[in-house]
Amino acid sequence: MQNITQREVCINATPQPMRLLPPSIVAMEPHMEEVVFDSSFFRIYKNGNVHRLYRPPIVAAGVDDATGVVSKDVVLDTGTGLFVRVYLPKGQEPGKKLPLLVYFHGGGFIIESADSATYHNYLNAVAAVAGVLVVSVNYRLAPENPLPAGYEDSWAALLWAVSRKDDWLAEHGDTARVFVAGDSAGGNIVHNMLLRASSSDGPTIEGAILLHPFFGGSTAIDGESEEAVHITSKVWTCACPGAANGVDDPRMNPTAPGAPALESVGCARLLVCAAQEDWLAARGRAYYAAVAASAWRGSAAWHETEGEGHVFFLRAPGNCDKARQLMDRVVAFISGA
Repeated sequence: MQNITQREVCINATPQPMRLLPPSIVAMEPHMEEVVFDSSFFRIYKNGNVHRLYRPPIVAAGVDDATGVVSKDVVLDTGTGLFVRVYLPKGQEPGKKLPLLVYFHGGGFIIESADSATYHNYLNAVAAVAGVLVVSVNYRLAPENPLPAGYEDSWAALLWAVSRKDDWLAEHGDTARVFVAGDSAGGNIVHNMLLRASSSDGPTIEGAILLHPFFGGSTAIDGESEEAVHITSKVWTCACPGAANGVDDPRMNPTAPGAPALESVGCARLLVCAAQEDWLAARGRAYYAAVAASAWRGSAAWHETEGEGHVFFLRAPGNCDKARQLMDRVVAFISGA
């Protein structure tokens, strides 16, 4: 890693309105005319380009008025632009160590960031309610930086977090209680980090939380629609065009033939969460069942939210009953309950 420096911190920044690209901009891009996948978040074109329609406001680090959590950005690699946003809950007792949570954001490997309002608001709430020191990873996005760039950035950030080279981590972080978590594509990253952590040089991870993880495969499984297969295939092909087996690449399909044995998942405890109406729920359920049925020596838990869709909790963390219930489950898992 190169030149670890702190990014500029701005206190009490006001989020700007969501930025949406109007259809006229798409019409001005003749080289992007043939659309192979379209959604309200991004369009993927035959030539591999992506048009990001969803651009949430960027929020500067600082003090959160609602929770009292303070955050800062730290650049880990000036060459790649890799940085993390670190969240510290208020009112820390001198000498008290907090569990360390390394978080990987979602967005199909294509959109979102650690400094977007989406994740800034959510992780302020997590840090405050769970009483954890959070390191949120801003990995490089595809297709400009196809996978495995995002995986490599995530691994580098995880190693940095447990190294305690930062003053907040050194003073407040308990590296004997390390957790990893992520939603959607971030949940996929969690799985891949766990496999890598199981090697001899990997960090010791107490627990992992996969929130609505982004897994797929070329053939629909029980409870999965053909549309879900189509979506995962298109997004994965865009994010990782070099995958020899397409969407059955083990990084995307952990139960594919030839995938690493799930008993090598490198953590002591695992929590897999899904939402009943989520198009990814079947894959999350299958992943949980496969880990639980393997020779893995850890303990696995399942949490499913009824009547909600994909990553619903990001829209209003803690402000609706079901989001609060999920937050309570995450907090209980971290506390060991």
